[in-house]
Amino acid sequence: MSFLASEAHLALIAPQTSKVARRTEASPFASQAAVLRGHQAGKIIGIMTRLERANNVADLRLMARRRLPRPIFDYIDGGADDEVSLRRNATAFAQYELVPDVLNDVSNIRTETRIFGQSSRWPLMLSPTGLTRMFHDRAELAVAGAAARHGLLYSLSTMGTTRLEDLAQAFAGPKVFQIYIFKDRGLTAEFVARCRDAGFHGLALTVDTPVAGNRERDRVSGLSLPPKLTLRSLLSFALHPSWSLPALTGSKFDLANVSHKIDALASGPMSLFNYVGSQFDPSIGWRDVEWLAREWNGPLAIKGVMTPDDARRSIASGATGVMISNHGGRQLDGAPAPVDQIEAVRNAVGDEPDVICDGGIRRGSDIVKALALGATACSIGRPYLYALAAGGQPGVDHLLTLLREEFVRTMMLAGISDIASVSRRHVRNRARGAVQP
Repeated sequence: MSFLASEAHLALIAPQTSKVARRTEASPFASQAAVLRGHQAGKIIGIMTRLERANNVADLRLMARRRLPRPIFDYIDGGADDEVSLRRNATAFAQYELVPDVLNDVSNIRTETRIFGQSSRWPLMLSPTGLTRMFHDRAELAVAGAAARHGLLYSLSTMGTTRLEDLAQAFAGPKVFQIYIFKDRGLTAEFVARCRDAGFHGLALTVDTPVAGNRERDRVSGLSLPPKLTLRSLLSFALHPSWSLPALTGSKFDLANVSHKIDALASGPMSLFNYVGSQFDPSIGWRDVEWLAREWNGPLAIKGVMTPDDARRSIASGATGVMISNHGGRQLDGAPAPVDQIEAVRNAVGDEPDVICDGGIRRGSDIVKALALGATACSIGRPYLYALAAGGQPGVDHLLTLLREEFVRTMMLAGISDIASVSRRHVRNRARGAVQP
């Protein structure tokens, strides 16, 4: 059951003014409709009131923590091993100071850009995240709906819970499909053909998952695919009926894009670690990137690149961009923060390819810092999952509104009227000293 009634549902229960409607309202069915209308309206008002109290990503995280069973929240919130990279991804931005210009006309801020060859209202995209239905029953469709409202690019994960064809039909905005090189190359080729037929604008090849990271929070909770109600976690699920009831009564939990070929759910819950280990190919190399670039023949970013050499090799192998990412700190713990790699990667690949900073974004000011270091755009995953869990599509919409307001405010305070004018001189690494000319 969705937090929000559909427009058609609301229309059916909206007050009528005709004589026929007034006669209908006098019936017992009308009374029931009035009760339902009040119940749904109360839900909507409650969600919006709650969201209005969220002033930033940290607030939405706390709301998600209250609304989700602990194992589900930990799946969003956790990282690998000691979670050093997870923490560093966000805190690294504080190492960079913004150096403002003054006495510039900032009455009109221009934020439009292009990502994956598509127009974007401002330099942010929504990263692919797997198993999204665990956090809200409308899953990827809710996130894509918010992205569309804000004119942003949305990326669907191979491990998503919505079929790519269904997403494409519901979402007319710019969209990218995140893809893996499976052991069964035929499945990867099938994805390429399906994405082309469905009208996806780009692919993002994830390359940092030869094996699943050691996510100890998930081990402790016994999280499996789909979520497994262990004795240890049963109480937490029971104490969160607003999550548990829709999960039990809603649509089937499914890896919608792969379950037809890889029956991960047929023999009961299966460990996420074992699933990734059995289905993904740790032997892939640059020849596979070249093959995928030929098969797709369109915008292609390599997601998981961290070094200048790998960035250069990505472009030489046929990619049109790179996503600097350590998988949100969920794979190799101790990997550098993406923001710290932007400048070197941009210098390595030149001005043309997309360089997307994937990870650690918690404020609109973080995006300005990333642009100053050489990024084309930034992408977010965890923040929108917090928002989705906190309030469904309205939650994601609220998050994107907050981040855009922060982004535009930072541009104005920094004296920058156009993102094309953001440059290295607008940011300083405190550890290195002076501003670059």
